[in-house]
Amino acid sequence: MTHFVHTPYDGSATPFSIGMKLLDLKDWIEPDGHLEAHLAQKDRLFGGSRDAVFREETETRAAQREVLDLLSAHLSGRFPEIWRREGGHMFVGPSGRKVDLDADEAPLLTAAKLVQEDLCIMRDGPGGYRLAAASLCFPSSWSLAEKFGRTLDGLHENVPGYAGGFGPRMNRIFANLKTELPAQRLNWSLYADDELHHPQSKARPRHWFDGAGPLSAFVRVERQTLRRLPASGDILFTIKIYVDPLDAFRAHPDGARLAAGLRRDVLALNEEQLRYKALLESRDRVAELLGEISGGIAP
Repeated sequence: MTHFVHTPYDGSATPFSIGMKLLDLKDWIEPDGHLEAHLAQKDRLFGGSRDAVFREETETRAAQREVLDLLSAHLSGRFPEIWRREGGHMFVGPSGRKVDLDADEAPLLTAAKLVQEDLCIMRDGPGGYRLAAASLCFPSSWSLAEKFGRTLDGLHENVPGYAGGFGPRMNRIFANLKTELPAQRLNWSLYADDELHHPQSKARPRHWFDGAGPLSAFVRVERQTLRRLPASGDILFTIKIYVDPLDAFRAHPDGARLAAGLRRDVLALNEEQLRYKALLESRDRVAELLGEISGGIAP
């Protein structure tokens, strides 16, 4: 199994910064060996409490269809060995799961059944870009019920450094994003498990690393892309989750250096940032484990 596909703690990015880079559209979607399992988990979530993982402003239906059309064309063209289109249906993966592209449901929901990525449509308005439609099955400690309809500023109100720092820059990026120049960014967090569905709000206390005994920890990376939709002018925001156990550093050929880099980033966080990442009480414990894995080398 491939670990550490993206490593934003390797010195290529700074925590709590925008770190936006241009995206080559051929790399827009990133399927991996977990495709079937992740789509099955999405099916279970959609079949349960749908309002917890899908919301829409009905006025976004045309933009949702635009997303579905762009996505289905990209997938069948870029990855014909994984996605095969026949008429109004897409067949996905080794199992050949069948997705009706003309199903009587929100088009964004259909689109979400094709890929591992979560899909969010941001629409401009009087208060700036807001979350106007979203399929969010694999959130990293935020609740769609709490966040739906909020503007960028509202979505990031609890992020350290946003309001007085990079918030205005983020708003300018959204306002000036060109259709022909999509973008991507990465961030990381540490969790006590490898679950994908973490809807617990960051505003609620989290004690993931409490207790005695060996520390079980996983590094969770979000790969985010931004693409302005050519017809509607809305922005599609995608989120792909990668989760790796810290112990996997030990078997990675560059694992010692990567563990050292993650340790450096953890130790560089201030109190507010540590609290946001639920590492305030466990920072030293996590850093000790990463130091042991890295063998004490410099990042």
